[in-house]
Amino acid sequence: MKRLFVLLMTACMAVATGSVALAQEAAPDALVKTVTDDVLKAVRQDKDIQNGNTQKTIALVQTKVLPYFNFNRMTSLAVGRDWNKATPKQKEQLAQQFQELLVRTYSNALSSYRDQTVRYKPFKMNPGDTDVLVRTEVVQPGGRPIQLDYSLEKTDKGWKVYDVVVAGVSLVTNYRDSFAQEVRNGGIDGLIQALASKNKALDSGKGA
Repeated sequence: MKRLFVLLMTACMAVATGSVALAQEAAPDALVKTVTDDVLKAVRQDKDIQNGNTQKTIALVQTKVLPYFNFNRMTSLAVGRDWNKATPKQKEQLAQQFQELLVRTYSNALSSYRDQTVRYKPFKMNPGDTDVLVRTEVVQPGGRPIQLDYSLEKTDKGWKVYDVVVAGVSLVTNYRDSFAQEVRNGGIDGLIQALASKNKALDSGKGA
């Protein structure tokens, strides 16, 4: 599971690290390729991240990644049918806690990133498309390539990520069963509390 999140983080950083102008103007595949090359180089050169400085990594993720994700849509997809049971305030709390969970999980895993490279697959996009899939492979030394796909939607603020799929595993749907169980056990507030507790546990265990 940790390696899964390392790969997910690679995808997230790839999409999110470009400038605002680049995110708004570039085609999705061009955006991914340009910023992926920059991010992988930066991560390899950052000894603090490689040595487990999670605070620095969290700051990096919050600054570079969060603006390019649609966490409301990601959370609604992860919660599934129970999303409609939540009040507006509960939806806001769910999205915030889910965001924090992903940030902390990615940050805790990113220090394991080393020598992976990304291979870009042919991209198809029709004029006027507002929802696209960018397909890549993560090539690992001594291992088989891992399929890495991520979905982006066009908004008035540029392309936003709303799901990442690694080796056939969707980020948002991967949480759906556990989220549904928490709702069955304690309602929407129970899910919010479960996410908050998980975030607190991850936070208390982060490195300096």
